[in-house]
Amino acid sequence: MEEIAYAKINLALHVRGRAADGYHRIETVFAFAEDGDRLTVAPGEGLSLALTGPFADALAGENDNLVLRAARAFAEVAGVQADAALTLDKRLPVASGIGGGSADAAAALRLLERYWDLSLRQESLQLLAATLGADVPACLASRAARGEGRGDQLVPIDSEGLTETPLLLVNPASPVSTSQVFAAWDGIDRGPLTDWRDGRNDLEAPARTLAPAIGQVLDALTGADFARMSGSGATCFGLFTSEVERDRAAARIAAEQPRWWTLATRLKKSAGRE
Repeated sequence: MEEIAYAKINLALHVRGRAADGYHRIETVFAFAEDGDRLTVAPGEGLSLALTGPFADALAGENDNLVLRAARAFAEVAGVQADAALTLDKRLPVASGIGGGSADAAAALRLLERYWDLSLRQESLQLLAATLGADVPACLASRAARGEGRGDQLVPIDSEGLTETPLLLVNPASPVSTSQVFAAWDGIDRGPLTDWRDGRNDLEAPARTLAPAIGQVLDALTGADFARMSGSGATCFGLFTSEVERDRAAARIAAEQPRWWTLATRLKKSAGRE
């Protein structure tokens, strides 16, 4: 069995303040790409995780990968023996603002629900997802939604006009720490999020202080119909009116910046788990 860990896109992200528990209150609009990491499962004694793919080395030193944490937590909640041999094909760069470990953890929950032949209530699985990280509930559903609170208070939105839109993701090979970006936020509430196109990403300015190449990436995406940084960076995205224009931009960027990572894809049409 296989599950895609769909790349997460923040179409807009407004930071409204910092809560007493240290977390930041945000308003965001989530969307998801059709592509991402790939997680497969096979019979095994106990839980194991093998890493493959172009970004596997970046996770090789982790002693407690979020995929394994998700699997163990799921088995405990469901009351099943945690037996599964998992393989993560890591195709997305780490610390890049497009879901990463959160998407992988969510994919593990969806995959193991099928593999262990379980059927948990959506509310129960969402509560479990929230214990694993603020973005995991959104990644579990993998559908367009508005997120508030830590980003885990979700309301699905009408994705008409978004689904199957040609999408180009670009990362300047600059890992960025989410915690450092939030710590560098200036603390100014610049107002609520209404329409994502008229919104902003309040984390772009602090992220640029850590990864100045973000500005170059956005400049390289000037041919897009719409471009913005996703999450805490450094990945930026461009939405295009056609796949031809998207692919032309991808080829140009790859030629000009061969070290940068690019992914030509589309915004996904349906949820990973309804």
